[in-house]
Amino acid sequence: MSEQQPVLEIENLQTHFFTPGGVVRAVDGVSYSVRAGETLGVVGESGCGKSVTALSVLRLVTAPPGRIVGGAIRFEGRDLLRVPENEMERIRGNDISMIFQEPMTSLNPLYKVGDQISEAIALHKGLSKKQAMDHAIDMLRRVAIPEPERRVHAYPHQMSGGMRQRVMIAMALSCDPKVLIADEPTTALDVTIQAQILDLMRDLRESFGTAIVLITHDMGVVAENADRVVVMYAGRKVEEADVDDLFDSPAHPYTKGLLAAIPHLDDAARADTARSRLNEIKGMVPSLARLPAGCSFAPRCGFASDRCREAYPPLDEIRPRHWVACWHAAALMGEAP
Repeated sequence: MSEQQPVLEIENLQTHFFTPGGVVRAVDGVSYSVRAGETLGVVGESGCGKSVTALSVLRLVTAPPGRIVGGAIRFEGRDLLRVPENEMERIRGNDISMIFQEPMTSLNPLYKVGDQISEAIALHKGLSKKQAMDHAIDMLRRVAIPEPERRVHAYPHQMSGGMRQRVMIAMALSCDPKVLIADEPTTALDVTIQAQILDLMRDLRESFGTAIVLITHDMGVVAENADRVVVMYAGRKVEEADVDDLFDSPAHPYTKGLLAAIPHLDDAARADTARSRLNEIKGMVPSLARLPAGCSFAPRCGFASDRCREAYPPLDEIRPRHWVACWHAAALMGEAP
């Protein structure tokens, strides 16, 4: 990967929600970047801050109760937190697009899907209404929706969950964005359509140099598609590495736990091997309004010491391009997950 300047760079981002129950530090000092033509995988359990980080990039966090209280988000060198709202409207859906996790709540139920896709195309590309609709039909065809000429006239409730997801993907890709944020883009899709969507995203990256931030729970999707991986836990980044390095030598106990929970088909296929339970990470993600002292993962970690419970570890580069926030990272590097 060339050392070109990042097209999108997040630095010490802090997005908090001010609720009657306390301040929820949904994103607490997260930093990462992605370059043109690169795919960055972002993984972690639900509630760790992955989606809130993505929404913060586009300044779509609902206020109140949410507010970005610190940090910087630079797109092509400009801090998006300082540009006026009318300029953000030009950037959203054009330079930076997002595939939202919940298509039913992201699509407007009062408008036909073709109108929703073509509106963004006409706005950002300056096409006529007919040209924009033709492009919308072509995008539906590219995301494998059958009879796209008819489907553009359908309302969201007339489509299945998988089709609505593909409409969202078509909308996000329609303007050939410089940055694509894909939040669980293959949720509710069968494996055949999932493969087609991931191929489409790869084509976009290779043809236009699009930078992709791929948010997912599927470590297999990360292994096949990402160049680098960021692991988040309880609103913070706990590990970042090149994808091969992360899978071969995870250095954080949480990352090790995620990888150990992946089922291995070769083991399951052995007739002489007794079926065993998958490894699990015991316990639950702590409340972001009441985080424990020290490392947030310590209550669930089998390697935790008194030091872990007293002070949060710094994010250190333990070897080139591999960062981890763990007091015991050096000792864990040689242990298998």
